[in-house]
Amino acid sequence: MTRIALAVDLGGTKIDAALIDDEGAILAPSRNRRPTGPAITPDGLRAAVTDVVSRALAHLPEGAEFAGAGIGSAGPIDLPTGSIHPVNMPGVHGFGLVEAVRDAVIASSGEFDPIVRLRHDGGCLALAESWLGAAAGARTSLSLVVSTGVGGGVVMGGIPIGGASGNAGHLGQMHVGELTVEEIAAGPASVRWAQLQGWHGETGEDLARSAAEGDRIARAAIERSAKTVGQALADASSLLDLEVIAISGGFSNVSDDYVDLVAAALRDWAALPYAQRTRVVRSALGGDGPIIGAAALVLRA
Repeated sequence: MTRIALAVDLGGTKIDAALIDDEGAILAPSRNRRPTGPAITPDGLRAAVTDVVSRALAHLPEGAEFAGAGIGSAGPIDLPTGSIHPVNMPGVHGFGLVEAVRDAVIASSGEFDPIVRLRHDGGCLALAESWLGAAAGARTSLSLVVSTGVGGGVVMGGIPIGGASGNAGHLGQMHVGELTVEEIAAGPASVRWAQLQGWHGETGEDLARSAAEGDRIARAAIERSAKTVGQALADASSLLDLEVIAISGGFSNVSDDYVDLVAAALRDWAALPYAQRTRVVRSALGGDGPIIGAAALVLRA
């Protein structure tokens, strides 16, 4: 009998839900989303949760075993209480996301006591990469998103490492000098730095085009981002003895060699041979990683 999980992925701009089977395949008709955004209220978020969950569960195949619901959320989260405190949605700080998803599942499926598990979205991405992606088979791995922000998650022995509150893996908030990794290496931060040096573009896409055309400032901004990420990852690998690091996110595509630049910076910065040997690769799952990882919270338990 095929086991099916409900996966919910909550971010700063949308909430996404889908059914995913025990091979990691997304049941395409079940996938649906609703917008969120910084102005969303608790009532608005509860309505969005109820809507996406009910639409997804309407496609549950007859005879399939429903394994439960996994949730990946923008953080920070509070794992012991099942609540969230997302930076980009201040109006829903303290919102009981686990309870809202559980209520929606009960209402839509008739399940009396469904399994519902929560992790932050970086942790879900890391779990997906270790299951089906670029870190499959690795004993210890880290997955990193370089985009509007910088975040990630850690998996050891197939288990996502949450820490005391569920927030382990927020590499973007580590400091490199006076600034955090995110304040230096994220897409908007790199654009702002280039503008201060005299570059006249507006977006990460502009930065990519300018660098490809030979603009030295644009290229320097990209190299600065990659070097910062690589240095932070060298420290993380020294601490955690990582085997593989998988990188994804829109800004990681700013140049064809971005991941190679990160890998070179890690090797140059790491003080110990085992950390220098850490493989740095591009994500194999792309944008589907977080929602697949949310399903893995129940399918891989």
